[in-house]
Amino acid sequence: MVRSDLVNIAAWAVVLADLLLTSKLYGTTQIPLPDIALAIALNIGLVEGDISPLHRIVFDLRLPRALFAATIGAGLGIVGVVLQTTTRNDLADPFLFGLSSGAAAGAVFVITVTGDILGFWTLPLAAFCGGLIASGIVLGLVHGLRTSAPEKLILAGLAVSFLFAAITNYLIFAGDSRAAHSVIFWMLGGLGLARWETFPLVCTGLVIILAYSLHRSRWLDSLLTGDLTASTLGVPVQGLRFSMFFLAALATAVFVSVAGVIGFVGLMVPHLARGIAGPLHRRLLPTAALIGAILLTGSDVLCRLLLAPQELPVGIVTSSIGSAFVFILLFRMQKTQR
Repeated sequence: MVRSDLVNIAAWAVVLADLLLTSKLYGTTQIPLPDIALAIALNIGLVEGDISPLHRIVFDLRLPRALFAATIGAGLGIVGVVLQTTTRNDLADPFLFGLSSGAAAGAVFVITVTGDILGFWTLPLAAFCGGLIASGIVLGLVHGLRTSAPEKLILAGLAVSFLFAAITNYLIFAGDSRAAHSVIFWMLGGLGLARWETFPLVCTGLVIILAYSLHRSRWLDSLLTGDLTASTLGVPVQGLRFSMFFLAALATAVFVSVAGVIGFVGLMVPHLARGIAGPLHRRLLPTAALIGAILLTGSDVLCRLLLAPQELPVGIVTSSIGSAFVFILLFRMQKTQR
């Protein structure tokens, strides 16, 4: 990277650091900065002393929540870049391919039918399995058609998305009505399940999709010129498309399993990142990760402050921002066509 790229990344990193700090300062109760520093120092053993309930709130609730927001936002941003590149569709995101719908169906099945039979891990595991099943069906359909054409991949994803949406709606209608509130809050996205126990899982999802995308960044750049040109450059187009889609599905399943269905992050972030870093993936992917982390962390702060002391599902905030973004995108596309 050139010096200007490093300066831009450093600037965005500072913005993210400020938002992470703000996320720990504000909530149902405002906590002063010295108390936050003391809580972290006490819990990691830098200083000795009694750990009060306030310190527990900082270290066990607010700190993991802030880190979850940044990690999941970064991961969804990268997933959006990968899907938009491999399908050559600027509106591609995890929702378009049924990945989020499958995870939602798995989680709703647990909430309305089985209950927490495996304890705390029941909901994340069910959502994770649902996302993988949905992605497996999409890949199976595309493989059965013996093609990896982007339009066929999109159509297969839409079909699977509608299928799992129907399953989810049936489970809500036929299941325990007392669980309806939990289902709705989870389907709208939220970071209330952020715990240190599941943080390694979320980090694994981010590392997998980021590392492999950077490793194949030149191949992804080649896809921007079209399948035929990429093939002449020695890129295994079909294999790359399948592998990237599978890893995007795996990462999405991980993120949805702990945070619910958070919309529009994977759609918005790639467009914003391209405007800053350009289309080449060596620069685009880290930029998308930072912008995604900033977007979701900022949205999480807003969802706790807008109706304080009540908490909005973070998906409401991201969907509101996303709808405005799509309107602006449509108007810009119309102007460029004139």
